[in-house]
Amino acid sequence: MTASQRRREQLKEFLRAKREALTPADVGMPAAGRRRTPGLRREEVAVLAGVGVSWYTWLEQGRDIKVSDAVLDAVARALLLDEAERTHLYVLAGLNPPDPAGKPGAPVNDQLRAVLEAWMPNPAHVLDRHYDLVAMNDASRSVFGFDDDVSNCMVAFFTHPVYRGRFTAWHEFAPDMVADFRAGAARYPDDPVFGEIAGRLRAASPEFAELWARSEVRSRSQGIKAITHPEVGDLVFEYSLFRLPDRADLNVVLHTPDPDTGTKEKVASLVALHPG
Repeated sequence: MTASQRRREQLKEFLRAKREALTPADVGMPAAGRRRTPGLRREEVAVLAGVGVSWYTWLEQGRDIKVSDAVLDAVARALLLDEAERTHLYVLAGLNPPDPAGKPGAPVNDQLRAVLEAWMPNPAHVLDRHYDLVAMNDASRSVFGFDDDVSNCMVAFFTHPVYRGRFTAWHEFAPDMVADFRAGAARYPDDPVFGEIAGRLRAASPEFAELWARSEVRSRSQGIKAITHPEVGDLVFEYSLFRLPDRADLNVVLHTPDPDTGTKEKVASLVALHPG
């Protein structure tokens, strides 16, 4: 059995199991007498999803047919699939699953805030998909100069004098920032906020406008970040970005001091000087 055949066999088993676990009452349909088999009928799922009975039957039989995102979403709604099950349906159908972005603007939970605090005295913060700064620890605030005027790190990187001024190699770092932002915009084509931020920055920063016009795309996951701090001097960090499995719109950014630069000791002294 090929990998494709195994995937279709799993798709058949998954859809049948989810259909048989539902009753007409679960989906707001009247019960139509006694049923010889458990759960919904294939015809009922097809009606709920707005697809042809033959097409849904072929899908559940694991036949090699073409499917679209819209149709899979309709089937997922008909079968009352949760986010993880919907992603699983996409994978079994051979499509790239959508990002589980969660609810826009949903707050960062206490567990994630505890991770940021556990990373002390090293900097750690959380950015959403628009580069909005949604959570940080005290070290991140002190090292990068985050203040009440820094709400979006992309905007601040080009327009906020303190935050911008902390980057020792600003001109080397800027192309990757913009390329990563463009990649995020492509990942969420229906999200107008990316275009709004890019429009504001093109008007406010010739440097951003020039980099945006290059149409470069890169995804940042790790690298080196050199900072010049007015109190403790040069700091060098290795940074890593982690996307959360259940909140793909969030990036956790963790900074580890370069062991050969004295950064660890400098950051510890900085945090001691500015606790809380």
